Amino acid sequence: MSERGGANAESRDPIGSIAIITSIAFSLANFRGPLIEALVAAGLRVYALAPDHDEGTRAAVRALGAEPVDISLERTGMRPLRDARDAFRLAGTLRRLNPDATFAYFIKPVIYGSLAAKRAGVRRRYALVAGLGYVFTPGGGRETPKRRLLRAAVSRLYRRALRVCDLVYFQNEDDVAQFVGAGLVAPERVRRLAGTGVDLERLQAAPPVTSPPTFLLMARLLREKGIAEYVAAARIVRASHPEARFLLLGGFDPNPGGFTRAEVEGWAAEGAVEWAGHVDDVRPWIAQSSVYVLPSYREGKPRSTQEAMAMGRPIVTTDAPGCRDTVEEGVNGFLVPVRDVPRLAEAMLRFIGEPGLIAKMGAESRRLAEERFDVRRINATILADLGIAAPGTGHGPQAFVSGGERG
Repeated sequence: MSERGGANAESRDPIGSIAIITSIAFSLANFRGPLIEALVAAGLRVYALAPDHDEGTRAAVRALGAEPVDISLERTGMRPLRDARDAFRLAGTLRRLNPDATFAYFIKPVIYGSLAAKRAGVRRRYALVAGLGYVFTPGGGRETPKRRLLRAAVSRLYRRALRVCDLVYFQNEDDVAQFVGAGLVAPERVRRLAGTGVDLERLQAAPPVTSPPTFLLMARLLREKGIAEYVAAARIVRASHPEARFLLLGGFDPNPGGFTRAEVEGWAAEGAVEWAGHVDDVRPWIAQSSVYVLPSYREGKPRSTQEAMAMGRPIVTTDAPGCRDTVEEGVNGFLVPVRDVPRLAEAMLRFIGEPGLIAKMGAESRRLAEERFDVRRINATILADLGIAAPGTGHGPQAFVSGGERG
């Protein structure tokens, strides 16, 4: 795998317009906002394609300087005829827009967006595999034939789609090894980034809460995020420290691993966690926490953890792909085995027994966030691959990483 990973962007025709393709409109401003702003500032015309635009997401996209575009694309599920029809229509939309490049993220946009872009004659095609998702993430129960068939089908589609991409971005080495090892992507097309990154100016370090000890988890309400383990560990900790608080932020998700409203409201009713649903601004919630906890089974590189690190919070997470890249053991937090509730509770109890660790490890988290997860440096790398100097820099890549950094 070469550091540049693909054709030399500087030797190719310049890009004047780009279509960013996603399956979740909210993510355009929330996850790709700084990238869109950087592309617009560099003089590109940016189209933001999503199937679920509403008044709010359209306004947010326009505020970034991009143009919202409605498409048809299901976020989850496998309906081959529907997916083929959506890909055909997407190719027509791309022909009409006539962008010089596409940048797709999330599973269906990467697969069908990249294939549609090839069909439409878009010159350059880029994809971001920011985590492997439900299909490739081990669940808590027995592997089912249905899941194996789904993984095989998605793998075949990935192999076809990534073959037509100029570059495929990943956020951790485990995902690279899995995709390259399975023959889903050629090593020379791979580019590994530090992650999505966070705005370090917007997310300033804040003094941590130490009394009462307050733990926080921010995630979509999916089993593979380790939410059930968080709730179980909370019960253990509260048995000896009833003053401890356990905050849970996140909305429901249509994926097969999603929890029901009755389950989540049941946890809140018993007092195991305080559930606030989805929030647009996580900063007030991180500010009222002591420690950030993410017991996920697997991630690309969790941005929620990076946000907590930027605000100076120690981290408890799993020794799993993506998650482990955010913690230096014993320096800014602790790693625990996946689905190990006693070890998870033990790590949280450590901060209650030694409250001095909260500020000490939190300061290390901020330091690591500054070193690894500056969104401007990460986006400068993507722009350099497009043959564009990041606004205000005048030079190329700044954030290719050789160690474990994810976002």
